[in-house]
Amino acid sequence: MQRVVSVVAHLGFRLQALPPALCRPLSCAQDVLRRTPLYDFHLAHGGKMVAFAGWSLPVQYRDSHTDSHLHTRQHCSLFDVSHMLQTKIFGSDRVKLMESLVVGDIAELRPNQGTLSLFTNEAGGILDDLIVTNTSEGHLYVVSNAGCWEKDLALMQDKVRELQNQGRDVGLEVLDNALLALQGPTAAQVLQASVADDLKKLPFMTSAVMEVFGVSGCRVTRCGYTGEDGVEISVPAAGAVHLATALLKNPEVRLAGLAARDSLRLEAGLCLYGNDIDEHTTPVEGSLSWTLGKRRRAAMDFPGAKVIVPQLKGKVQRRRVGLMCEGAPMRAHSPILNMEGTKIGAVTSGCPSPSLKKNVAMGYVPCEYSRPGTMLLVEVRRKQQIAVVSKMPFVPTNYYTLKVPEMPTQCLPSWPPRQAWNRFSLKGASL
Repeated sequence: MQRVVSVVAHLGFRLQALPPALCRPLSCAQDVLRRTPLYDFHLAHGGKMVAFAGWSLPVQYRDSHTDSHLHTRQHCSLFDVSHMLQTKIFGSDRVKLMESLVVGDIAELRPNQGTLSLFTNEAGGILDDLIVTNTSEGHLYVVSNAGCWEKDLALMQDKVRELQNQGRDVGLEVLDNALLALQGPTAAQVLQASVADDLKKLPFMTSAVMEVFGVSGCRVTRCGYTGEDGVEISVPAAGAVHLATALLKNPEVRLAGLAARDSLRLEAGLCLYGNDIDEHTTPVEGSLSWTLGKRRRAAMDFPGAKVIVPQLKGKVQRRRVGLMCEGAPMRAHSPILNMEGTKIGAVTSGCPSPSLKKNVAMGYVPCEYSRPGTMLLVEVRRKQQIAVVSKMPFVPTNYYTLKVPEMPTQCLPSWPPRQAWNRFSLKGASL
């Protein structure tokens, strides 16, 4: 998802730097920042607010960044992600619209099944990453990044007008719901006490509308951005504070901010839009080939297909890889060199891993250097140190999936790739 802020040094943790227009001290932009329905709630609970992508959001609370990170891995944490763009695409031609913009096979999604997909341009570059859910209520529910809000909305609205001018039945509505993410191994247990639906029947990347702590009309999706089990709850704005307050009464739940969200997603090997993928990166270069639907590959009917599809069988010049090292943490823009000292790439995201007590990073290198175990050099603070190309995720993910006999193949969530499912716990948890 979208790149996360660089924050003050007293956190003891440096995140990826955003352009000044997206991230600056709160006092400089206080009167122009958008606020989520939980803004006052954050202040009341000690949230340290920063300007992020035009919003005022908590970077952390009273807990240290490391404590917050590890609590999410061991228990569960509540994140406010209401800054994300939530849209509803409706009409009988809604799938046609979405498939004209993304690389995924939206037509194959079963009711209430979702997938991670990518908006792409004609050059094959990634305009944004997003989650598309085919709801049983007859519309597509789409969640995309706050930093790409205007770009994504204009892209979808332009396509709506184009199809409507052709006599197609399609429309778009921007939702003003809040969005809360409850993430961690005990998230489902905590939430189950507040809902009548059996969450054991809600596997990774599926969703359902239900009443949560007495708030009706909540869409609960088994997904997230941490590598742990969890849900994202799209809740009517008027019920957001009530819902967050009720969840926080459980001692398993603590509040977490942007700092923990960034280190958690990096340990899970998940991309930040604007850092690890962007308009100059193709899905193949970004190691996201699995997002390309098989039918879509054959038809070559998505933006940039003439560039992207040949890359699947050919050789791209660079690929996104994971890196691990000891010593000084690797940071975005740190040069990557081969063992002869020649620069071959750059780090796109990096931080100390609270779980592993090592430094982890992502970056791009030529294909010949992308094999796990390859020794490279990374320049940090003008000093070279050894880094090893490593498989991702760095920390094993715990997505909640139903046991295979209970779940027909066509029902399996489209994200992450099915061929990778043998790495996931079949009785565990989801993002």
